[in-house]
Amino acid sequence: MQAIIYRRYGPPDVLEYKELDRPVPAPGEVLIQVRAASVNPYDWHFLRGTPSFIRLFTGLQRPKSPYLGADVAGVAVAVGPGVTRFKPGDEVFGVCKGAFAEFACGKETELAPKPERLSFEQAASVPIAGITALQGLRNCGRVQPGQRVLIVGAAGGVGTFAVQIGKWLGAHLTGVCSTRNVAFVRSIGADCAIDYTLQDFTRSDDQYDIIFDLVGNHPLKAIRRVLSSKGTFVGCGGGGPDKRTSELLSTMVGRLVTAPFTSQKLTGVFAKVNAADLNVLGDLLQSGKIEPALDRKYSLSGVAEALRYVESCHARGKVTITVS
Repeated sequence: MQAIIYRRYGPPDVLEYKELDRPVPAPGEVLIQVRAASVNPYDWHFLRGTPSFIRLFTGLQRPKSPYLGADVAGVAVAVGPGVTRFKPGDEVFGVCKGAFAEFACGKETELAPKPERLSFEQAASVPIAGITALQGLRNCGRVQPGQRVLIVGAAGGVGTFAVQIGKWLGAHLTGVCSTRNVAFVRSIGADCAIDYTLQDFTRSDDQYDIIFDLVGNHPLKAIRRVLSSKGTFVGCGGGGPDKRTSELLSTMVGRLVTAPFTSQKLTGVFAKVNAADLNVLGDLLQSGKIEPALDRKYSLSGVAEALRYVESCHARGKVTITVS
């Protein structure tokens, strides 16, 4: 099979397009013929080994695993011992190890049936971004109908799902985005859109019950100014490939140090992909209550170019990889 691998950390140039043996599903795993995958910041973090502390888990000098890609949609071709929810021929979506390949294995617990009305490219765009948006707003933000929610980075991969999920949860939704995305953010359901090139939302007189920050380029002190006295701030990553470890750690430490001394809730989302939440998203997608927003499509041999584009932090919605 053809697959994208990397043997050392670095820019997308280090990626290799190789012929590899087809993987064999372990107990609890499903072997998937990959029809489509999608690109996440997750992927270039692993590729570059940044922020540096992730190398404690991925390998200090070089990656422990050469495979890249997580979001997947495809067809089950074999199942490992103990798998009961899927059989060969089933169309699935979720996450797996090494989705940038013609075949990959995923855990049964991290897969769900693909919504019938979605293409494989649409389904592959959902897992990590959709789960992050769902868990960030529902679990961390505990969004209730009528609350005022602000999404910072509303036109990005997670942001486009967050806008729609926030509206599904009944919120009054405001999205922060660039000039070219104002109309787009409104078109996917936002009640208001703030053009950050014209207005700094942290200096407005508006107050929000939940702020979901997917960018991380404003000081926490400034954001808290527009967060209601008992509001919730949910942070999620932020910054491009050049974001330093010290800056990321400073932001996280700032939340931890400040939280005990304020009535505001300051937290972050660390999304965990699971079948139950994939099924929730699947139902929303099948009913048309949320729709994937696709920006660009690339072939498997174009993964390096796709990663460069996602690294630019200007993608509108999701970038997908068509495999077969």
